[in-house]
Amino acid sequence: MLIESVPNVSEGRRLDVVDRLARAIEAVPGVYLLDRTSDASHNRSVLTLAGEHGPVTDALEALVGAAIDEIDMNAHAGEHPRIGAVDVIPFVPLAATTMDNCVDLARTFGRRLAERFALPVYLYANAASRPDRVKLADVRRGQYEGLRQEIEQRGREPDFGPPRLHPSAGAVAVGARPFLIAYNINLASRDVELAKRIARRVRESGGGLPRVQANGFWIAELGRAQVSMNLLDFTVTPLWLVWETVRDVAAEDGVELAESELIGLAPLAAFLAVADRAGAPAEHTIERRLAIAAAYLRLRDYSPMQALELRLEAARASRPAGLNP
Repeated sequence: MLIESVPNVSEGRRLDVVDRLARAIEAVPGVYLLDRTSDASHNRSVLTLAGEHGPVTDALEALVGAAIDEIDMNAHAGEHPRIGAVDVIPFVPLAATTMDNCVDLARTFGRRLAERFALPVYLYANAASRPDRVKLADVRRGQYEGLRQEIEQRGREPDFGPPRLHPSAGAVAVGARPFLIAYNINLASRDVELAKRIARRVRESGGGLPRVQANGFWIAELGRAQVSMNLLDFTVTPLWLVWETVRDVAAEDGVELAESELIGLAPLAAFLAVADRAGAPAEHTIERRLAIAAAYLRLRDYSPMQALELRLEAARASRPAGLNP
């Protein structure tokens, strides 16, 4: 089974720590670490890896072990909601792998983490064991500090592991889901309340765009307010529609969009849909069409290697043949 996983860890400031976490993944044969992104304001890093399910789960177990050694949630602070040192581990089907395969894998791996590390594990998304845990936001209700007080209460107990937080690493959410695009839009404004109002307008739960989650944050290193979003299905709500909707809502307050950014990777098809919207000629090369799409979205730090398929192809080409999974 070829799968992708995008673990989020609660460290985005101590980059030496993130380096060691990344090396824990890369030390496992048969795994490709395709991307890593760290955000100091969120104090969070997102790691994207892919490969066959055996090496990927071994690499994730190594990551959790390293994070337990490196991260103390009692000293953690950041803008992004979180419940643990490794906050969330999703399994995403690639190629011929099915969602049912990933659901089984998430449940088996969740039990494995709980047994090895005495770590409380919550199943979410397609792997959820109950309807009130399908949404990750519901699992993370109250964040680390709130869960510490509530974990022993009826209804808040984990799916696997002890009904108490790990002394330093907290808890972890493990799930199976379709490809998620983490996409942020930075406003040409310092008004974080405006960003939060825009988020409420555009997210699905507020009657906005289907399959979109959103919140507003202050990003100190940029000196800008940000609308931070997860696109749960880009075939339902494409990137270009998110950009244009946020642009139009912000314009009602006389505010322009400064730029946008991807956290991690996005499928090639998501970029090409933007290229079509921007009027990029179909006869252009893939690279040229991607560049036009990036310009349309004002993508910060754009690289064509942000397309998952191109990144995986490059990783496979650079790996010695004997090490390919």
